[in-house]
Amino acid sequence: MDVIVSRSGGIAGLRLTWRVDVDTQPDPDRWYVLIGEIPWEEAPAAPPEPDRYTYRIRCEPHEGAAHEDAGHEGDDHEPTSPKPHDDAAAEAREATLAERQLTGPWRELFDRVREAAEPQRGGRAER
Repeated sequence: MDVIVSRSGGIAGLRLTWRVDVDTQPDPDRWYVLIGEIPWEEAPAAPPEPDRYTYRIRCEPHEGAAHEDAGHEGDDHEPTSPKPHDDAAAEAREATLAERQLTGPWRELFDRVREAAEPQRGGRAER
């Protein structure tokens, strides 16, 4: 799974984007637990705030991620049990938050992504 965070806005309106492949991190299970703790369906609505940052957070599963560890028909081996993150890996998720909403698990995920990846600079963000 890739976690992509884009931060846009601020006075200059520039966009920075960080991308992390969770499966290549030293602690992928901790990443998946954190992603599962985020209240994706309950991202609070907030009015736009001029000259403040806006964060777009996306989790994108890799092709076939939910089935990579499943047993295959005809194998002599028993199917492997699902890993704790299989459900989280099967579904793409996305939320856009105002700067003041980036708290709790949202903030923890943003901080982890920022520590694990170098930012890519984009152009000016659209308003």
